[in-house]
Amino acid sequence: MTTRIVLVDDHVLVRSGMRALLDAQPDFEVTGEASDGAEGVELALNTHPDVVLMDLAMPVLDGIEATKRILAAGSKARILVVTSHDDDSLVVRALRAGATGFFLKDAAADRLAEAVRAVAKGDTLLAPTIAKRLVDSQLTGARPALRHRFNTLTERERDICRRLARGLSNAALATELGLSEATIKTHVTRLLSKLDVRSRVQAVVLAYESGFIRPGHTGDMEL
Repeated sequence: MTTRIVLVDDHVLVRSGMRALLDAQPDFEVTGEASDGAEGVELALNTHPDVVLMDLAMPVLDGIEATKRILAAGSKARILVVTSHDDDSLVVRALRAGATGFFLKDAAADRLAEAVRAVAKGDTLLAPTIAKRLVDSQLTGARPALRHRFNTLTERERDICRRLARGLSNAALATELGLSEATIKTHVTRLLSKLDVRSRVQAVVLAYESGFIRPGHTGDMEL
């Protein structure tokens, strides 16, 4: 199955480099490029890609607002933020906007294809260098008013949500819990619906914000 990809970045050399890497993969098709967020929104809504690689700092419309508009319009695309900015507040804003993952431009080039494949199949992606710092510095203030959403989850769904905070893929969850990947996918889909979030990473952000998961807690709750 071919993964259709749109590139949104205001630097032509960056787009060219990413396109060269992605075009070399037999299972990828880059369907278009945009040089600012507004163009990115229009392109994504017109071409229906599976994955959008989204820069954050761009003219006309930034990547966070572009992400919001793409998803608000009903697009099923997975948004992978690819940026040189690892500011904690930007990460949180991007994830709240609906981004599926966050990939730093200074990461090894050969990992970009892996990142695209991961988000295309529904896994979350958060660079290890910022994951713990994000939790420690940005999501420590619990908002109890959000906690009620987790009351609707079954015990199995609550357990899976805690494990999602460790960045586990469906395959890893299946191995740990002794279930099939199809069963895990069903559980994840149901818990996202109950929590009223679009992605696994939004579920994790909500879990920390609500206090359902506490930063620094040991065991399954720890990133």
